[in-house]
Amino acid sequence: MSKKENKNLNCRLGTVGGEAVLEGVMMKGKDGTMGVAVRREDGTVVVTKEKHTSVRKKHKILNLPIIRGVVGMVESFLLSFKVLNISAEVYGEGIDEEPSRFEKWLEKKFGKSLMDFVMVIASVLGVALALGLFMYLPMIIAKWIENLAGAEICNWKTVVEGFLKIGIFIAYLSLVSLMKDIRRTFEYHGAEHKSIFCYEAGEELTPENVKKYSRFHPRCGTSFMFVMLIISILIFMFVPWPDKLWIRFFIKLPLMPVAVGLGFEFIMLAGKYDNWFIRMLSAPGLFMQRITTREPDEKQLEVAIIALKTALPEDFPDFVPPTEENLKKTAEEEAKAEESEATEENND
Repeated sequence: MSKKENKNLNCRLGTVGGEAVLEGVMMKGKDGTMGVAVRREDGTVVVTKEKHTSVRKKHKILNLPIIRGVVGMVESFLLSFKVLNISAEVYGEGIDEEPSRFEKWLEKKFGKSLMDFVMVIASVLGVALALGLFMYLPMIIAKWIENLAGAEICNWKTVVEGFLKIGIFIAYLSLVSLMKDIRRTFEYHGAEHKSIFCYEAGEELTPENVKKYSRFHPRCGTSFMFVMLIISILIFMFVPWPDKLWIRFFIKLPLMPVAVGLGFEFIMLAGKYDNWFIRMLSAPGLFMQRITTREPDEKQLEVAIIALKTALPEDFPDFVPPTEENLKKTAEEEAKAEESEATEENND
């Protein structure tokens, strides 16, 4: 490979990212173009194409190290909320089910904003569960272990708390991965990683080519969460353990953005470089992806490829994404062609 070709491929690193959604994949390019590709029950793949510009591009101060990680996580959370909503709506359009009385009542009360209402409630409950499960519960168990030991273990208590947090995190992911729908989402997660690897390698994006790449990517959100947990252990060693655990809990909350910011910087670094040091530090996060990613089938790889090409219009200028508008236009053209053929046969 020539130096010029190698430089072109290196320029692709970190230019696209994504996430798995309900029966599909979301991809977002560096210019903000986003494609959410979802496969409906009838087998058709439908893409929702939008433009998403980060506030970090509008305000330079928000792009400073550490700060950009916090801003990025908030934006990522809001974007995830949006794309999950999009995928649910697109996938749901292909399912004909009689709504229950409760669903009819909700639709009557909230109308078109029903899905937004459900997603907001789910997000609030999710944040509450995360804070309770991954922050407060480890503190309670660590304090209980100290009382059981009958001795003050000082900063070691923070280390115990941190490993408990990691253990709960692994157990939680392992349990939810047993659910059929979550497992399929993890398969789409694997398809997302494989297609990005294939694009970064400069190979043609076909299911056959994409399939041979790894499903473990160093710039994954799972790795980010794991790195953030490790960093939080180091930071929270300096937080005191008062008799009232809720005081420690509220002291830790303002320090979370620091852990998020540092974790983000590491993930960005890991995505741009490949050496033994980065591989060593990335190993725990990549190991966690054995849980959060699964081997996808060719149809799932096809969905990921469509999402990726949609998100990178400059790299794939000839690609026509199967949006609702394009599908409708194609159907109309096919209907006219059939009508024209029928007319010609009748004239003959």
